[in-house]
Amino acid sequence: MTAPLTPPPHHQPAHDPGPGFPAAPAGGHVPLAPYGEDGPDMKTEVRQAAVTTVVLAVCGVLLGLLWVWLAPHVPLIADAQAVYLKDSEGEQAVGVDGVFTLLAIGFGVLSAPAVFLARRHGGVPVVVALALGGLLGGLIAWRLGIWLGPAQDVTAHARQVGKGVTFDAPLELKAKGALLAWPVAAILVHLALTALFGPRDPEEETGGPYPGESGGPYKGESENTYPGESAGPYPGEPGGPYPGQSQGPYPGQPGSPHPHGS
Repeated sequence: MTAPLTPPPHHQPAHDPGPGFPAAPAGGHVPLAPYGEDGPDMKTEVRQAAVTTVVLAVCGVLLGLLWVWLAPHVPLIADAQAVYLKDSEGEQAVGVDGVFTLLAIGFGVLSAPAVFLARRHGGVPVVVALALGGLLGGLIAWRLGIWLGPAQDVTAHARQVGKGVTFDAPLELKAKGALLAWPVAAILVHLALTALFGPRDPEEETGGPYPGESGGPYKGESENTYPGESAGPYPGEPGGPYPGQSQGPYPGQPGSPHPHGS
């Protein structure tokens, strides 16, 4: 009997993934796309973030004007000795802080969708600009409201109006935490919009690997064989025929012809 021969090495043919699929690179490594190919680069994002911050800060002027217009007035009255609250049980002072907070939340809720639509593919710099611009806008609104509101010198104002005459107290923001209402509201709304409508990576339509990808068959191949090869054991492998032999049955086995015919 002829000694078994060493099976020939299995040479993998050149991988041709077929039409519609990119060719697999040598080594199986897929090069990563450079940053900015699918979206703006870092310099563009920083520039967009700066513009966003400036625009939101300017919007603080509108917030300050609305605060002066909508905030309740705190009435004061003066006599010969001091200046008093005309309505000691009034809640106008609390209302001043409340109006500022509600307006700031409204500006945050409105500015977040505007930034999301204008800079939908923006990254972290745009989100930071949204928070920083909202904070600056709140600070500008606060200082502008105080400047445009009633006079800050209560004593001089009381002397000017005279004794027993009611006048308005200066506009004050006692709850300084209200300055964070705009940026916090804007960030929360922006995160919600990003989670619901933000850009996503394309999902694979099938669960298995595509032809030409690691683990997937190439053009002309089945899942277990290469072109020109059978799915069974190869010559020289355990369970496979040796060169010059058929795959059976062999003489003497059931179903095989007798060597000398009966």
